[in-house]
Amino acid sequence: MQDVLPINPKDCIFDELNSVHMSIIWFNKALQLSDIQHFGDGNMGEHLGIHFSALGQNEIQGTMPVDHRTKQPYGLLHGGASVVLAETLGSVASALVVDHEKFMCVGLEINANHIRSARQGHVTGICTPIHIGSQTHVWDIKIQDDAGKLCCISRLTVSVLKRR
Repeated sequence: MQDVLPINPKDCIFDELNSVHMSIIWFNKALQLSDIQHFGDGNMGEHLGIHFSALGQNEIQGTMPVDHRTKQPYGLLHGGASVVLAETLGSVASALVVDHEKFMCVGLEINANHIRSARQGHVTGICTPIHIGSQTHVWDIKIQDDAGKLCCISRLTVSVLKRR
């Protein structure tokens, strides 16, 4: 039985070296930012104040406050909160790439390198694809502070499962 790709290869642009450059990666090509806001309702994202802030052709962005919910005892952004932001963005991105009638996405692995601390304001995660395959997705999530300085780099691997 042949695997069915969760994205349409016709949505990709190939250069002269046959390298792929993604145009719109979302399953719903008319997807708008307002269409995804409900993904943050009633879960950890809502508890931490995560808000989806931008949706591009091949990226999703979200912000999270640096406040009493997301700080560790030293008054710095908790590394775990950064990981929650990263996994939220990557998981939602994977869900937006596939046909929900046929596929579901679950996390396999996440890692994070904490580069710089944040003490106040907001952090913004920018999630872009590294790999979108028929069985796995790999996402790069860069988290920066209000000044645009890099705070964390994360990579999320997601498994794409066929619904039964």
